[in-house]
Amino acid sequence: MSESNPFATQRQRTKRLLQNHDTLAQWIQHILNLFVVSITLCLFAYWRDGEVGQQYRTMLAFAILLMTITYYIMGVFRRFDRLDGAIQHLARAWGIVIIILAWTAFLTRTSEEYSRQVIVYWVLTAFFGQAVLLTATYNWFKLYRRKYQQRLPAIILGTGGVARHLAQSIKKNIWLNDTVVGVVKHHDETSEWTNQEIPLLGEEKNLTDIIKKYGIRKVYVALPLALTHQVKGIHDKLFAENLDLVWAPDIFEFQLLNHSVREVAGIPLLNLNETPLMAGGPAFVKLVMDKVISLALIVMLSPVLSILALAVKLSSPGPVIFKQQRDGWDGKKFNVYKFRSMYIHEEKDVVEQAKKNDSRITPVGRFIRRTSLDELPQLFNALEGSMSLVGPRPHAVSHNVYYSDKVKAYLARHRIKPGITGLAQISGFRGETENLEDMQKRVEYDLEYISNWSPMLDLKILFLTPLRLISKRGNAY
Repeated sequence: MSESNPFATQRQRTKRLLQNHDTLAQWIQHILNLFVVSITLCLFAYWRDGEVGQQYRTMLAFAILLMTITYYIMGVFRRFDRLDGAIQHLARAWGIVIIILAWTAFLTRTSEEYSRQVIVYWVLTAFFGQAVLLTATYNWFKLYRRKYQQRLPAIILGTGGVARHLAQSIKKNIWLNDTVVGVVKHHDETSEWTNQEIPLLGEEKNLTDIIKKYGIRKVYVALPLALTHQVKGIHDKLFAENLDLVWAPDIFEFQLLNHSVREVAGIPLLNLNETPLMAGGPAFVKLVMDKVISLALIVMLSPVLSILALAVKLSSPGPVIFKQQRDGWDGKKFNVYKFRSMYIHEEKDVVEQAKKNDSRITPVGRFIRRTSLDELPQLFNALEGSMSLVGPRPHAVSHNVYYSDKVKAYLARHRIKPGITGLAQISGFRGETENLEDMQKRVEYDLEYISNWSPMLDLKILFLTPLRLISKRGNAY
């Protein structure tokens, strides 16, 4: 584009830069899903009541709207090259739709208008029907691609880590209409190409000759981060060629945390480090889950809470509830609640972790710590919003100061609300950390949780937590 034409530059900037590459097949798949959901609900409602009542018609309209928005945002029909992964993603999206429908019925006090039998049958049958449709579509498209569709020849410019990852991903992704003919090395790259299945075709100086020789229709630019300044020259060089040019920035050189892509005013933005609790859908879903489940657990466990409170009170002088200041979401301080498990003693400047046969622990305290029953008052933390049911465990402030410069990315675990339980806890890293390696491993699990958070992951961790406690994994004293 000529620099002497500012109008053309402005016109380019006002155009939307990030386009969703939806296909007709994806929209047909979505319409079929909507049909399955609609017909199953109508059939079950008619079977139960002899008609499709107004309440079911209203719920169906809302469900269709939610499905369209949720499935589109989550990319249900775009992101997975394996069938099991696609079905799992469909299950997550369908689960979110059902949770929102249930919460809406609760808030509007209309839940009693619906037959529980109809709703349960509908939820299970509609998901089964969608899964069958997705399986049929996947297998049909796989067969069509193998027998009938001609794949477009493509090359990758780059030989580094992102180029290797991209080559393998394109090769196994049945939804992409590309086949990687080979890779081309940039003259400033130091990495060597070792993949024997995809040949090295030459260097960047011969790029146009390689394109003509192999009839290339698409070029993926996957250069290391240090060579990003070369992308514009490559773009200008290939701009007039009859091919598609795709830039794959090498973000693998960063330590990523919940990364994503979005657009503001036509400018593509790469979120390299972002909390999942931004305003909007994710924050709302997690908030609703925390409030509803914690309140339900408090009501269900109220007899247990009362017995434990009495046992703590009778075990030794002192308060029933122990409060300790912790660092919360984005470093905000809060008081964490626990049943007191130790004799009253003078606090040190640096909080000492409980150890095996610790003389400070009362007999009742030893039992409730070993079984993690001392953590139950944190349900009130989750109810008030200072904690979540699932997230990185909140450490003492002095521990955060100590480990912040000794464990890599330690403070990044505060990018989400601390939790009563977490991925690290169900993975065996519970209780005392005996060395820096243990704490590093716990932090790695916490960061993995933040990067991969979903409502289904929270439910999985909540389900596995009591099972892990029974198996006595970890070092809780």
